[in-house]
Amino acid sequence: MTATNQLNKTLITLESALVSCVEWFAAMLVFADICILFLGVVSRFVFRQPLTWSDELASMIFLWTAMLGSVIAVKRSEHMRMTALISLARGRGAAFFESLQYCAGLTFLGLLFMPAYERAMDEAIVVTPALEISSLWREAALPVGIALMALYSLLRLSRTPKLMQSAQAAVFMAVVVLALYKCQFIFEDLGSWNLLIFFVGVVLCAVFAGVPIGYSFGLGVLGFLGFTTTTPISVIVGRMDEGMSHQILLAVPLFVFLGVLMEMSGMARSMVAFLESLLGHVKGGLSYVLIGAMYLVSGISGSKAADMAAVTPALFPEMKKRGADEGELVALLAATGAQTETVPPSLVLITIGSVTGVSISGLFTGGLLPALVLALLLALVVAWRTRNDDAQVLPRAKSSQVIQLLVVALPALALPFVIRFAVIQGIATATEVSTIGIVYCTLAGLVIYRQWSWSRIVPMLIETASLSGAILFIIGTATAMAWGLTQSGFSGWLAQSMQQLPGGAPVFMCVSIVAFVILGSVLEGIPAIVLLGPLLFPIARQLGIHEVHYAVVVVLSMGLGLFAPPLGVGYYAACAIGKVDPNKGIKPILPYLLALIVGIVLIAYIPWISIGAL
Repeated sequence: MTATNQLNKTLITLESALVSCVEWFAAMLVFADICILFLGVVSRFVFRQPLTWSDELASMIFLWTAMLGSVIAVKRSEHMRMTALISLARGRGAAFFESLQYCAGLTFLGLLFMPAYERAMDEAIVVTPALEISSLWREAALPVGIALMALYSLLRLSRTPKLMQSAQAAVFMAVVVLALYKCQFIFEDLGSWNLLIFFVGVVLCAVFAGVPIGYSFGLGVLGFLGFTTTTPISVIVGRMDEGMSHQILLAVPLFVFLGVLMEMSGMARSMVAFLESLLGHVKGGLSYVLIGAMYLVSGISGSKAADMAAVTPALFPEMKKRGADEGELVALLAATGAQTETVPPSLVLITIGSVTGVSISGLFTGGLLPALVLALLLALVVAWRTRNDDAQVLPRAKSSQVIQLLVVALPALALPFVIRFAVIQGIATATEVSTIGIVYCTLAGLVIYRQWSWSRIVPMLIETASLSGAILFIIGTATAMAWGLTQSGFSGWLAQSMQQLPGGAPVFMCVSIVAFVILGSVLEGIPAIVLLGPLLFPIARQLGIHEVHYAVVVVLSMGLGLFAPPLGVGYYAACAIGKVDPNKGIKPILPYLLALIVGIVLIAYIPWISIGAL
């Protein structure tokens, strides 16, 4: 017993020391990214001397932040996972599934470490164009992050109270891998059925068994490439690198930090107080505020995760205080994420324009009204859901009180306009603009609201890294899965099948909606558009469908899939940002998803909604 206690104490000490180092390093990296990007804005806009190295250095630091944030998320158990089914288990069954998530993670990370290490070594001889340093400084982030994630998973597994169930979970994973390995000769003859086995069967089984979503996606593509193709596993590392280090995703941790900064500085409270004075006497008033706020800030950063991160800390705490159910909140947040996919300047719309030749200005103009139509439908659902809810209803505020609260809240209310103005006027890119918001929020907190706590800055930076890492790890493995679908020939088969559909434009539009809802649940918007846009848009033109109308319907359909559980990555990002168990939002989100479906069908049936303002 003494030896066991001593071992546990040693493991706890080791884990604490590693956690402290990783958390502080991750916090410094987040802060460094903020400084570098803001310095780039100042240098380019004020001194007219752009820093050629700032984007490259920021991207390098960002990849390290994403991987170390994923490590912290493992330690804090913040990687998103579906526990709806395993929560029914008790005793040994619950212990088995708890251990299984770590064993599954160790399997994925263990198989990926050597390819990641070898890739980093291969890149060591490559010199970066701007900084002129070895690419190893960047590429080492993946093997180091993978190794640390595996180490933390192993430490967690060794400290589970029921060692027998841990051993059973480890044996189970070994048997599954061995069985798949022995069945390779069967997979060779199955052809396209392998897509169903690995991208649906393996992924769904892992998700419902409580394996974190990122690991589930990774295991699916790892199994497909490893057991049905001759493609080296190192490709997965490259695709994860590509997915996690996309330039626009730099906005995710920065907007996450901006959100918590707004809450700490008092800006969020002042804004919520004013909005409460306007809508507090209406049933579900703050839910309407959430819909409007997402419409207002959407598209500023180009990332739905960043948009949600900018709004959530300002509204969720107060809504919870008023008695709102957190499952209902995250359901509405995810629904508004899908609703605002076409609000400019949307990165998905820009991507459509670049790969299909559709006018980007036309897309920006055509995307506003459809998002407003969906907002009205979501508001109707809110009105129905809160018709008998008096918990959040407040007395009607006096006019003098409303004016007083408006004056106090003006700096906070001006923030979205400041950010949007900076993007539209070219002062900052969609990636850099969050740093302007952070500086603005810091000055407002110090000078105007005077609610500032220096002791909270480092914990906020660590929290930002952890939350961002959990989100970006899912995006990275989802990108790898998207690449696997591309290489399987699925995209070409889909385009050919849709071209041969009977029934003309109406049937083509209906099938497109269904197809992009499904694709949106497994692909990020940009990979899906790059994959299928050039194939399907010419077919739409031949059938007489206006390209802007088709683009809007496609983007909204992908948004619906992206934010619909159980596979939608966006849904888990909303849960991570809102700090809500994914299980709690599944039932409440169903009416909102139905409203979105009705809205998309309406927009598809009435082209004027998309093209009337062109």
